[in-house]
Amino acid sequence: MTATIMSSKTTAIRWTDVIEYPQTGVKSKILLENENCRYTLMSLAMGMHIAEHSSGRNATVNVIEGQGALLLEGKEYVLETGVFIFIPANARHAIEANTNLTFLLTLSE
Repeated sequence: MTATIMSSKTTAIRWTDVIEYPQTGVKSKILLENENCRYTLMSLAMGMHIAEHSSGRNATVNVIEGQGALLLEGKEYVLETGVFIFIPANARHAIEANTNLTFLLTLSE
């Protein structure tokens, strides 16, 4: 199991303390995980993308900073600070970062 940043006893973090951008590619940090949910901080370097894929779990993307695009079942959504998107289980999706991009990915049952 990957180490997590938070525990059930940690109730708060500051984004500025945990956001780190890779030179290239994607950096992910699991903030907290239990039997029902996984909360992962995803940071993509400008110009990077996550190829189209699907997950057997419902997901949400909550953009913290940056700009990009999410392709969800053939429809493109603009990603920018403050945008929240629900991705149903098994839906095909991909993400592209137009600038450095960080979002909170939540996977749930």
